[in-house]
Amino acid sequence: MEWTIWAGFAAGLLISTVTAPVGVSGAVFLLPVQLSVLGVPSPAVTPTNLLFNVVAGPGALWRYRRDGALRGALARRLITWTLPGVIAGAAIRVFALPDPDVFRILVAAFLLPLGTWLCLRTLRPARRPDAAEPSAPALAALALTVGVVGGIYGIGGGSLLGPILAARGVPMARIAPATLTATFTTSVAGAAAYAVLALASPGPVAPDWWLGLACGAGGLIGGYLGARFQPHLPENALRLLLSALAATLGALYAVQALN
Repeated sequence: MEWTIWAGFAAGLLISTVTAPVGVSGAVFLLPVQLSVLGVPSPAVTPTNLLFNVVAGPGALWRYRRDGALRGALARRLITWTLPGVIAGAAIRVFALPDPDVFRILVAAFLLPLGTWLCLRTLRPARRPDAAEPSAPALAALALTVGVVGGIYGIGGGSLLGPILAARGVPMARIAPATLTATFTTSVAGAAAYAVLALASPGPVAPDWWLGLACGAGGLIGGYLGARFQPHLPENALRLLLSALAATLGALYAVQALN
């Protein structure tokens, strides 16, 4: 028990330090660690991941707010549509996708294309770096879809919204605070939804509270550090690192699912 708490803290700290500068909470990379190293059962791993987002999120957000980056309407628009999506995704996860093998396939199907897309967009950036964000209807559809996926996967949705908005040419200085704000808000709603659904499900649906809090405490510190150093870090190098991690983890789970 004790070693898993410290391992979770260290994992949350390291992952959030790397991912916070690009607007990703780090839950997308923490989830495989929980499944394969820390032994969190499925589907309890999803609300545990959401609990990590809830605890870790304020670290980066406080730093971005202090730097004046939490301005604009992008975060409000994302929150409006990701919230209902994440609640629907939580219900789908509990009642339709409780099988760990099915979940591994979902993880692989999500991470492999995400990692490839991040890599391609980094190596071949958009021709118009100052392009505007998607239209209101497109952004609403995108946020709703990402909310559902985030509720199923336990990632809050920022790891999907970030690269999509970046591919549209939205500057990272606007993307990171907005997606982290949406991730934090939807994670609060998602964690609450899983707590309610746990009352109606016989399986391990409630989060692993101690482990989630430990991972979140590490993420709280790591998120603050990542947001603080964002202006001084090479953006392309970080995006390539994230794409490599996502693709590698996706390939690993694809092989495990096939075997």
